[in-house]
Amino acid sequence: MSIEDKSRYVNDAVELLKELIATPRVSRDETAAADKMEAKMRAWGMNPRREANNLWVVSDNYDEARQTLLLNAHIDTVKPVATWTKNPHEPLMEGDKLFGLGSNDCGGGLVTLLQAFRVLNSQPRAYNLIYLASAEEEVSGKNGVEHVLPMLPRIDVAIVGEPTGMQPAIAEKGLMVVDGFAKGVSGHAARNEGVNAIYEALDDLVWLRDYRFGKESPLLGPTKMTVTQVESGTQHNVIPDSLHFVLDIRTNEYYQNEYVFAFLQKHMKRCELKARSFRLHSSSIPADHPLVKRCVDLGLKPFGSPTLSDQALMSFPSFKLGPGESSRSHSADEFICISEIEKALTLYLDILSA
Repeated sequence: MSIEDKSRYVNDAVELLKELIATPRVSRDETAAADKMEAKMRAWGMNPRREANNLWVVSDNYDEARQTLLLNAHIDTVKPVATWTKNPHEPLMEGDKLFGLGSNDCGGGLVTLLQAFRVLNSQPRAYNLIYLASAEEEVSGKNGVEHVLPMLPRIDVAIVGEPTGMQPAIAEKGLMVVDGFAKGVSGHAARNEGVNAIYEALDDLVWLRDYRFGKESPLLGPTKMTVTQVESGTQHNVIPDSLHFVLDIRTNEYYQNEYVFAFLQKHMKRCELKARSFRLHSSSIPADHPLVKRCVDLGLKPFGSPTLSDQALMSFPSFKLGPGESSRSHSADEFICISEIEKALTLYLDILSA
């Protein structure tokens, strides 16, 4: 690809990203942003399909006898935090940096993977290619990638454009959120009466704090449990008759969510547990997969990611690879560097043109 062509594709990516930054697209409210993406894709000669706020396009000359690679990134963003010093919906250039909500997570990957699809679709390939811009990733919503994947052709492997500094995240932790409940009996705090729900829960909370799962992953480390919320009591002189806590569990590849939940239930002395969902499992791709080996050949370093993505909802091998840095995600004054987008496009093409 000539320098002029590459510059054009990078410019197209940046201009589309600016349009998206200027279009609020918080999870479950991505319609206007999906409209803009669809219009741009059609202007570039594509014929995308749409389901809710998910958009996808299949490469020309699709052949079901060949393997299929999915390029995926999400349209939606979280809500802006209160500490932004800039307008989160105003694309602002300062030197190499483009500021704006969703620029890093994961607008950079979203627009760059689309340009990679445009380039690769015009080249001879030994595989099929699908580009998917999905919705509701930030809330693991039912109308996002989970809803649309059954409508796509069979997929053999995926690259997810989350910000990884363009290093391949070949494993990521799963997530399970569990609600815990302890019951007591109300009474006057000045009398020796009632059953304090806080005291009822104490032994279980201490056990959850101290327990360590035995199997640690070389890439993901240990399965980690953290009590993140506790609610109990109504006022200072009333013995609390109920307690509710929230447990955040990040599983490595050695522990399925269902197993962890059953194990915890067996060890609770007083508390009852209820899992909100089991569906967000740890995900990974073998280190000897040809795409991973290609990344290594290009000098990239595989690693394990502690953060969740739509990979958790994919039944096929996948890994995260995208411009930007995870540490910028969900933060005030989020930005992506134009040089990161340019580097990402080059790397995507180097990996996938081999």
